[in-house]
Amino acid sequence: MKYTELAIPDVVLMEPNVFGDHRGFFMETFREDEFNEKVRSVRFVQDNHSMSRKGILRGLHYQIEHPQGKLVRVIQGQVFDVAVDIRKSSPYFGQWVGEILTEENNRMLWVPPGFAHGFYVLSDTAQFIYKCTDYYAPKFERSILWSDQTIGIQWPGIEKQTPVLSQKDEQGVRFQDAEVFA
Repeated sequence: MKYTELAIPDVVLMEPNVFGDHRGFFMETFREDEFNEKVRSVRFVQDNHSMSRKGILRGLHYQIEHPQGKLVRVIQGQVFDVAVDIRKSSPYFGQWVGEILTEENNRMLWVPPGFAHGFYVLSDTAQFIYKCTDYYAPKFERSILWSDQTIGIQWPGIEKQTPVLSQKDEQGVRFQDAEVFA
């Protein structure tokens, strides 16, 4: 596995070694001892799987209590995945990083607790799976408006069509009004 810190060093891009031949392929997608050494010592407690169609944008989500670290990857299709640092004490507060994750590139993104997370579907459909470090707690879930100009995320493909949002994401708050981490 190759581990690359992004412009916000706590967010890590992971690229597995893929071994393939005429029969198919094999890759290791998670190894606890290596992850703990190269990224951070965590305990994953929940796995999630979602499917979305082209033009759907999910996010920017986080839980203000029981914050979740997420190890995300795409197993079918293509998405632009984004992490926004919402830790007030961080030198990267309010900044974002994004990566294209596809079934072909097999990339994974580690989004630590203290970040808002979202993705935009670029392919006809996409299946997205992720491991979480804490349980889903809807009472504490928050959403920052995906188009907030203060953050200024450059979503590829958005200029061609308006994204499809959930009601919750349509009602996301502006970054300046969002609850953030200390």
